[in-house]
Amino acid sequence: MTDPSSKRRQYRESKEEERITLQKLERKHVRISETDKEKIDDVTDTGELKMPRKRFYRQRAHSNPFSDHSLEYPVSPDEMDWSKLYPYYHDGGMEEGQISKTVEIADIGCGFGGLTVALAEEFPDTLILGMEIRVQVTQYVEDRLLALRENSDESNGYQNAAVIRGNAMKFLPNFFYKGQLSKMFFCFPDPHFKQRKHKARIITTTLLSEYAYVLKEGGVIYTITDVLDLHEWMVKHLDAHPLFERLDKEWEQADRCVQIMSNATEEGKKVSRNGGDKWVACYRRLPSGAT
Repeated sequence: MTDPSSKRRQYRESKEEERITLQKLERKHVRISETDKEKIDDVTDTGELKMPRKRFYRQRAHSNPFSDHSLEYPVSPDEMDWSKLYPYYHDGGMEEGQISKTVEIADIGCGFGGLTVALAEEFPDTLILGMEIRVQVTQYVEDRLLALRENSDESNGYQNAAVIRGNAMKFLPNFFYKGQLSKMFFCFPDPHFKQRKHKARIITTTLLSEYAYVLKEGGVIYTITDVLDLHEWMVKHLDAHPLFERLDKEWEQADRCVQIMSNATEEGKKVSRNGGDKWVACYRRLPSGAT
């Protein structure tokens, strides 16, 4: 009998080889050849790359943000090499690592990338970055985006979306300049139910000050959860922060991003299937010194 864990590992190893090949070609602005496609197992009869199979990338639902995850991160935004993530926006005339646009939308704790992909479709001219701390889940999103890019060769679709393994609770200002982002999404974050674990929640007074730093004035923080206690916690802390102002229900109902985040994430789809509630709260970044 085949060991399921061994089968998952073999699948991920084969996808890693494929990922390296595709990333090298992307940096050269070259599409994968038909000859190379013949060497890849996950190709459809029409020559498109198959989407990665999620079951081979399964990991624990959440990860301890305070653990040492051996993450790579730049010393400052000036040191970040964005060309590896968005090679379409880098050409030979630019300095190494530079691209022609800057990231404006961050999907924090992006999971399996449902929202990141949906936002890439909704905002084709805007760079979207998914940030995820779990190794295998990050690899899944990488493989998903690479397949989507390769299969959208005529329209150059999904070149504006990327994922990076990172801990937003520790290193966000290492990646983004002050006022760089226009939207930040926190979708179905870990509720950390036990009171002694509340300090690990993604929304706290200290972290909100960091989010306010990287979010431009007028930018929006989007939150959604199926846990009422967590929703009330996030609302309490955002209401108390002087640099954020809650947007009303009328605004939420009219905003396209609220509709997308309510239905695009894997967790959101599961909540819908189970008939659960979804609690939404959105906040606008106020000008510094406005209060």
